[in-house]
Amino acid sequence: MTDKHNPKHGPGGGKEVSPGQLIVALDVSDPGRARELVEMLSPLGVGFKVGLELFLAGGPPLVKDLAGRSQIFLDLKFHDIPNTVAAAVRSAASLKVWMINVHAAGGRKMLAAAREALEGLTPKPLLVAVTVLTSMDDREMIETGCVGSAADRVVRLARLSKECGLDGVVCSPLEIDPVKEQVPDNFITVTPGVRPPGEDAGDQSRIATPAGVIRSGGDYLVVGRPVMRAPDPFVAARNILAEMGINP
Repeated sequence: MTDKHNPKHGPGGGKEVSPGQLIVALDVSDPGRARELVEMLSPLGVGFKVGLELFLAGGPPLVKDLAGRSQIFLDLKFHDIPNTVAAAVRSAASLKVWMINVHAAGGRKMLAAAREALEGLTPKPLLVAVTVLTSMDDREMIETGCVGSAADRVVRLARLSKECGLDGVVCSPLEIDPVKEQVPDNFITVTPGVRPPGEDAGDQSRIATPAGVIRSGGDYLVVGRPVMRAPDPFVAARNILAEMGINP
C-alpha cells in the first residue's frame, strides 16, 4: 500500500488526524442533530464534514462550535475570482476548522490566492482542491465541454494544485492510484464516493468500498449516507472503521 502522509497541520482545537481516517459527512439540516452526532461519534476518532446543507442551517457559529469539539472539514467548495476566494478562505480559517476546500477548476491564480490567504496562520488548516465531482462520469464530462476522461482531468488538476502549494485534492476512489503515482511527496487524497459492500451508490458514479480505498493508499475517506441513515450511526461508523482495518 502507498506510504501514508502524516499531516504537518493540526486541526483547529483537536488532536492530530491520522491518515486513513474516516470523515463522517454531517448531511443534516438540524444543527442540534449535528451536535448529537459529533458527540456520539467522536469517541471513535472520526472527523466530520460540514457541507452546504448544514452550513446554511447553522452558519459560521455552528461551524466554530463544532470545530471546538472535533476535527471539521468545511466543504463549501469555493470557486470564484481569486480575491473573493482568498477572502472566503481567510473567513473559513477564522472558524478554526481543520480542512477547507476550493474548486481546482478555478485555475492557477485562484488556487495560489487561496493558499496565500492561509500563510502565517497557526494552526493552519489543510487546503485541498476538488477535482471532478464523484457524481460525474465520462459522459457528463463531455457534456460540460471537458476533453478526456474524468481520470485524466483529475490527474491534471491534481498536478496544478500541487504546483500551487495546496495540501491535496478531493477525488473519487478510482483516481487515488493515478494521483499518488503522478503527484507524490506528501500530497493527500480526500475521497468521497465510499460505500460499504451492499450499500446503494445513490447519486455517486465513481465509488469503492472502504477497504478498496485503503488498499489504494487513500488518506481520508468521506462517508455520509451509510452512517447518517443507519438505524445506529455509531455501529455503522464502527463497522466501516473495522473494514478499514482500524480498531477504534
